[in-house]
Amino acid sequence: MKAADYMELALSLAKATVGQTSPNPSVGAVVVKDGRIVGMGSHLKPGEAHAEVIALEQAKDHAVDSTVYVTLEPCAHYGKTPPCARLLVEKQVKRVVIASVDPNPNVQGKGIQILEEAGIDVEVGLKENEALELNRFFFHYMHYKKPFVTLKAATTLDGKIATKTGDSKWITSKDARIDVHLDRAKHDAILVGSQTVKADDPQLTVREPAVGTSPIRIVLSTDLDFSFSERVFDHAAKTWLITTKHVSEQRIQTVPEHIEVIQLNTDTVEINAVLDVLGEGGIQSLYVEGGRMVHASFIKAKAFHRIQWYIAPKMLTGIDALTAVGGQSPEWMKEAIDLEFEDVEKIGPDLKITARQKKEA
Repeated sequence: MKAADYMELALSLAKATVGQTSPNPSVGAVVVKDGRIVGMGSHLKPGEAHAEVIALEQAKDHAVDSTVYVTLEPCAHYGKTPPCARLLVEKQVKRVVIASVDPNPNVQGKGIQILEEAGIDVEVGLKENEALELNRFFFHYMHYKKPFVTLKAATTLDGKIATKTGDSKWITSKDARIDVHLDRAKHDAILVGSQTVKADDPQLTVREPAVGTSPIRIVLSTDLDFSFSERVFDHAAKTWLITTKHVSEQRIQTVPEHIEVIQLNTDTVEINAVLDVLGEGGIQSLYVEGGRMVHASFIKAKAFHRIQWYIAPKMLTGIDALTAVGGQSPEWMKEAIDLEFEDVEKIGPDLKITARQKKEA
């Protein structure tokens, strides 16, 4: 096997844990000695051993003079676990190949420095792009202290999300709905507006398949006008209600104790203020499921990084059927938000299109 193959194996180990390590990144490590793999590991969840620790424990004495392939720079600080960079020194490894530097200010080159000062040969950048994509949420949060935002919608081929009566079940197939649950499990939080809660009564948890942790449920509301019998307010997952500064303390007192209420210091529920609050709360990734006006607000503010659009091979037709994005359209085509397609995938009978905002030249 070549060096790239070993790093690819480390990346595959890390990919298997995406969605279960937050606020930590997903990391994989492979220990190689005399052309043989003698240890492998991945970080499974916060507070538990890092990938390098598990791989070195497997390698035992074979770690001496070995080469370690790791998808992210080994940590250099004491957190919930000791620094991995110093463990690599103690185990007397000969070489460490790192896919990407850790943007965490507590690391950010310090792990590499520890290794090099100990005389260990260090190479950085092998399959770096793959490593950056793997931990896209983590890298974004470390740079901006705001969550990476994914907008999700499911429409018919002619762009409708419901009939004129509001009936929307189901636009897409069960295969597509399972895929949505898998994507939910990869995010720290999932967000909807109050109208979606009232119209659809979603639970917003991870259920199909029954794997992964349900994200924190975020509901935006200007007036907290709920009965609180809605499913999103049950005990199946944490729920945060975000509202404006004008909501009275008396109204807030009617909210069940297990639901956290966050009041913005704004007259309306401003999207950038919401993202600031979520960033302060440690939310690294946000999955926005709607409704129409919520999507419009995020798009108008250009406060999104990725769009995941499911398209079903159905047509509702008519101008009175509901569309995925509300609000007013611009007057001129030049005012459209330009996107770049990242991926097109067929899931059951449906299409899943992934796009991002086009970077300005």
